[in-house]
Amino acid sequence: MMRPRREFDPSSVWAQRLRQLEQRLRTKEERIVVLETENAVLHLKLAEYQGLAGRSTNEVLQLYAAHGQQMEFQKSSVLTQLHGAIKRLKQDLKSLHSFALELSKGFQLESKTCLYQVLAAVQGIQLQNEAMQMFQIKAFDLEQSLQEVTEKYENEKQKRKVLHNSLIELRGNIRVHCRIRPLLPFDDGAGPSQDRQINFSEKVAYAADDETVLVKCSRPGHVSVNKTFQFERSATEAWSCHSCTDPSCRCAWKKWPQAELGLRVYNELESQDAVFADVSPLLTSLLDGYNVCIMAYGQTGSGKTYTMLGPQLEGNLAFAIEEESELGIIPRATQEVFRLISEKPPGSCWVEVSVVEVYNNEIFDLLAKDSCGKLFGVKRDVVTTREGKSDVPLLTHETVENASEFLHLVNKGLQLRVTHPTLVHAHSSRSHLVVTLTITTVVFGDNFGTLWEDEQTSQRLNKEASFTFPQKMKDNKSTSSSRASSPVQLEATEKMKQVKTRLQLVDLAGSECVGMSGVTGAALRETSFINRSLSALADVLGAIAEQRAHVPYRNSKLTHLLQDSVGGDAKLLVMLCISPGQKYLTESMQSLGFGTRARQVQRGQVKKKNFPVLSRGK
Repeated sequence: MMRPRREFDPSSVWAQRLRQLEQRLRTKEERIVVLETENAVLHLKLAEYQGLAGRSTNEVLQLYAAHGQQMEFQKSSVLTQLHGAIKRLKQDLKSLHSFALELSKGFQLESKTCLYQVLAAVQGIQLQNEAMQMFQIKAFDLEQSLQEVTEKYENEKQKRKVLHNSLIELRGNIRVHCRIRPLLPFDDGAGPSQDRQINFSEKVAYAADDETVLVKCSRPGHVSVNKTFQFERSATEAWSCHSCTDPSCRCAWKKWPQAELGLRVYNELESQDAVFADVSPLLTSLLDGYNVCIMAYGQTGSGKTYTMLGPQLEGNLAFAIEEESELGIIPRATQEVFRLISEKPPGSCWVEVSVVEVYNNEIFDLLAKDSCGKLFGVKRDVVTTREGKSDVPLLTHETVENASEFLHLVNKGLQLRVTHPTLVHAHSSRSHLVVTLTITTVVFGDNFGTLWEDEQTSQRLNKEASFTFPQKMKDNKSTSSSRASSPVQLEATEKMKQVKTRLQLVDLAGSECVGMSGVTGAALRETSFINRSLSALADVLGAIAEQRAHVPYRNSKLTHLLQDSVGGDAKLLVMLCISPGQKYLTESMQSLGFGTRARQVQRGQVKKKNFPVLSRGK
């Protein structure tokens, strides 16, 4: 059902509209009243603030005025100070100006003086330069003259050495070289029976030059006496005492001519190379048909084993060959021998080696083997053959083909050598070591001439020798019982002959003083045998030097073993090893005395083994 439609009344609408406008008008009027009130309040505050601003402006102006007055006051005080400073600076400048003028005048005067001095100095330098040039010309002339004189001296010295060598060979004299080792740490200590007032570390033995040994002999309360040992005999005489072993005593002084020691004296700075350079010419003689013996003699701890073998490994007597420059005479001589053999036709030479030691006057073969092939050192004996030569029956000879095999064998033998520590030397050798290289050279024919004429001769020798050399030698395992029953027998071949030469390398045990070495028991017995054998060697040299009818070779196994080298036809070189310290003065003088006796030996001209070879016609 539809509602009844109401009729529209415009008057009510307008009346309602009018009421709304009137209400809004009242609201606006109320707002106007509020705003007017607030405006009046703000005008009051503005007036108040304007009053405050006026007062603040006055205060600021006052402050500005006060600040201006203060600044003016400060400016006036600073200006006053600046004015005073300026005045002082002006005064300083005036004084400095006057001082500068004085300095300038003084500098001018000094510069003129210095200029005059420089000119004078330049003139003096020019004069000195002219004089220096004259001196340089004279010095150059003197240097040339000195060089010429030096060259002449060296040439004459070499000629003298060659002539002296020739004279030694003609007279059969023994070459004696002397080597002085450096001072070592153990030289500082004094022995138990030594005089504590003596400085035992003092050096008393010197190499004055390459031919002279100077020994300073002194003791507390006595006049110092210098003794010289030279290689040439001289009218000059040195003092020496012959009645006792103390070189410092004056109980029976006698005049003793300077000892002729040999061709060379080595100081403590000279190397193993320098020592071997003077030894190597003897090895050439070995392949020229001469027997050669090189022997090291001296007190214990004087450097004999070092000279002959080289440095030793700690606790092991094998060669220490890490430093080739430190190798001794034995390994170097072997290398040189095999080098010389390599220049010969192949198969023309072979080398056998034997190693023995003389211990407590007994000879031991250090290369002998037991049933298991182990080296154990067998006692041997030395005999004299019908020809008057010394021989060791049943001595082991091993064939070697190069230096390495030789060193290997000698190393094995050295492991059996007897050593014992003493107060003087931690690895003192208690035996004499004799290493012998026997070189057999195969030649054929009956005439003398050049050994190998051409290649065909060499080839024919190799062909024939291949059927006559022992089969064991080819396998490098050759062992011989003795020299008399050598494995190389070529006499059955009429055209071929063999010539044997020997190189003996001897490292003697060192003489020692029991009170200094401190040995007891078995070591004391060893010392007794060592000293007796060395004394026997000195007696043999003395007998030969005095040309006695009887030479006591058989007083010791050592001298009996070395009979052919010392008194026979071998070229013998004795290497004296000397300790330079005051502690060993007596022993050093004894060693030099031994060298003196050795140089006095005249055995006649050394004999050369004949080399029969093919002539050119063959």
